[in-house]
Amino acid sequence: MKVKIILGVLAIGVLSVLLLSCENEQEEKRPNILFIMADDHTSQSISAYGTIFGDIFTTPNIDRLADEGMIFNNVYCTNAICGPSRATILTGKYSHVNGYFKNESGGQFNEKQWTFVKALNDNGYQTSLFGKWHLGSEPVGFDYFKYHNNKNQQGDYYNPLYNENGKNVREEGYATTLTGDFILNWLENGRDKNKPFAALLHFKAPHRPWDPEEKYKDLFEGIEMPYPDNFNDDYEGRELTAGDTWMTMDYFNRNDMKVTPPEGLKGKELWQWKSHGNKPDQAWLPEGCKTQGEARKWKYQRYIKDYLACIKSVDDNVGRVLDYLDENGLAENTIVVYTGDQGFYLGEHGWFDKRFMYEISSKMPFIVRYPEKVKAKSQSNDIITNADFAPTLLDFANVDVPEEVQGRSFAESLQGQTPDDWRKSYYYQYYEYPFWHHVQPHYGVRNERYKLIHFYYNMDVWEFYDLHKDPDEMNNAIADPEYAEIIKEMKMDIVNYQNKLGIDKSLNAMRAMTDADLGLVGGH
Repeated sequence: MKVKIILGVLAIGVLSVLLLSCENEQEEKRPNILFIMADDHTSQSISAYGTIFGDIFTTPNIDRLADEGMIFNNVYCTNAICGPSRATILTGKYSHVNGYFKNESGGQFNEKQWTFVKALNDNGYQTSLFGKWHLGSEPVGFDYFKYHNNKNQQGDYYNPLYNENGKNVREEGYATTLTGDFILNWLENGRDKNKPFAALLHFKAPHRPWDPEEKYKDLFEGIEMPYPDNFNDDYEGRELTAGDTWMTMDYFNRNDMKVTPPEGLKGKELWQWKSHGNKPDQAWLPEGCKTQGEARKWKYQRYIKDYLACIKSVDDNVGRVLDYLDENGLAENTIVVYTGDQGFYLGEHGWFDKRFMYEISSKMPFIVRYPEKVKAKSQSNDIITNADFAPTLLDFANVDVPEEVQGRSFAESLQGQTPDDWRKSYYYQYYEYPFWHHVQPHYGVRNERYKLIHFYYNMDVWEFYDLHKDPDEMNNAIADPEYAEIIKEMKMDIVNYQNKLGIDKSLNAMRAMTDADLGLVGGH
């Protein structure tokens, strides 16, 4: 009898060890997640995507991710502005569902709602956030966070204020490098190395006002940077939409251009002098420029050099983190994502900023490295949206996704097997107006070849583009009889998307969202 009991106890012990071993093995196989996002970083400033800058400017560390993973050519933002894009990434839901649909007077992100970070944290992942949050409310679902917490949470480039797990801390140094330091310290000393991690690394750069790190301030000195082909766009056929914005080179202010203010200006007077240029009729001539045409070129040169110099520091810190993963045996089982929160204009159409459904601003850079499952040097042309990021990451982590999430996992596409029923188009909607940049609210659909947009706030203007014939979107072909049937079909596509996504199709309801004053980010 005693022998049977002893054998039984031993069997239970062996079984327990085997079960524990299986659990540990399963835990080890769950991938780490490193989600890197740079604010306003656009694909035409990543050399892996191809740029107009050639050898003058490259991004070797971000390119390395593309070389060792998959680069996506058709990833789109559903609302091309910082805060709303971040909210969609977190929730997998469109702006009208997650409640965060504009920056200006858009209030704060509802931190009580489901996010993919909470889901990972609830399922055994150690979670962290570093850098830019820009959603007003304090992050929830993170074991550790350290985010920019100055006015409106935009962040400062030099000596920035951070919120570190609820306490404000002023740090000395350059924001991009500091944020890189913070995640490296957490990876080495702050995390539980027996658990999988999910870290969000969100750089402030290269957001306005584009202050480069000291070592890169003169990076392009003496070089005239090339101009996009449509830098001098005259907006023919798009006069009321593209032709009526506050984001041409004329709208750079003196602070953007690093112009030294007159001596003696202080307080409100100093700010008014620095911010001159933000509004209509404030186009100013830099010293040495005799015409507005000369001024636009001068301002572009100053802007593009500062913007790209800021990215050099981002690329440096991406390299530092990738080196850490390599040196500590983490690279093989870590999903590394690199993206921007939307696209950005680098002089195309004569603009800076974003917001439009046009390709440059709605298309996001998106690169994924996951050596265990994603083939090196691979590409995808599938139409993906930022609502798809959350379910995809949870798919790889083997975590369930709630039915109300509107995005869909593209994990199969990442492994080279696009599902037969994958979407052939996507829906976009932008709400903010008139400030900051006077871009008319609009919605639309883009498929593999065509794009249809409806501008609706105080007008009823439609635009249609054949992206094969007109990739730069210079010719509004809405009245071309050749496309009449296609336009009719795409108008039905818009209605179908609005029904599927639960969008109130009343233009008055949409305008009310634009007009709503929900407060500023962070309550400031």
